[in-house]
Amino acid sequence: MTANRPITVEFLNPEEAAKVEAALLSSQEKFLARVTIYALRSLGQISAERGMDIEEITPDLVADWVQRDRNIHQQVDMDASFVTFFSNLIVSSLKPLRQISAESEKPIAEITIEQVLEWFEREAKRRVET
Repeated sequence: MTANRPITVEFLNPEEAAKVEAALLSSQEKFLARVTIYALRSLGQISAERGMDIEEITPDLVADWVQRDRNIHQQVDMDASFVTFFSNLIVSSLKPLRQISAESEKPIAEITIEQVLEWFEREAKRRVET
């Protein structure tokens, strides 16, 4: 990445971003929700490309996908450390996605944006109450 070029990757489309902004979450929780929604979409694309379930996707497959993602390439000068960082963000989103999947009794591929936001709101409320 170059120092004079800020990272401006748009994770969400305007409708998704509006839903996140309307959620009753802190700034940090909204960031995590955005990353999780982006990861859900990215993992779905990897799943479709590879013909495998999201649950089977490995960190190496995520890193390979990040390196090939044209949207990111257009906005960020990538190096190995960025690929690792960004891949780790996507992979770490599997934890809440697995929890949402278990609670909803649906595969990760069937989780909706609304379910992601509801889960983050419940978790935020639970943390406040304890």
